[in-house]
Amino acid sequence: MFSSALSHIQSLYTNTVFLACIFSWFSAQFIKTILKLCAGKISSLRDLFELLLWRTGGMPSSHSALVCTLCTSIGFRSGINSDIFILSFCFAMVVIRDAVGVRRANGIQARVLNELGTSLSEKGILHFKPIKEVHGHKPSEVFIGCFLGIAIGVAFAVL
Repeated sequence: MFSSALSHIQSLYTNTVFLACIFSWFSAQFIKTILKLCAGKISSLRDLFELLLWRTGGMPSSHSALVCTLCTSIGFRSGINSDIFILSFCFAMVVIRDAVGVRRANGIQARVLNELGTSLSEKGILHFKPIKEVHGHKPSEVFIGCFLGIAIGVAFAVL
């Protein structure tokens, strides 16, 4: 039983769809990190590693890159008429919509609430603890993420 589970896990490392998705996500995070480094927006080694491995928001969208790679890879592997392609396409549309719409709106709203709360706190009206500002994406960041993801998906499928 254990060896069977281990062999399934090991098979992930040879699955081209999985490898393309991981490469796509890491590539987007790497590009994002390089752009922030060049702009002088990284102040510590911790910021560097956090941005490289996890932080959301910024150019390009790693979420969009990953789901577009997934969709493209599955399209090449299983065909665009397959159920799994349709599932991946719908999943990509939800993630992209969330990245550019809902998460961005939440981030803007959180920033305004933090400004308001800080102002009221400074005037002694209310004790305020800032809320986390989720960083969504601008449409251009999502577009570039999608383009990167499709390109990587095609490259992994063709090469």
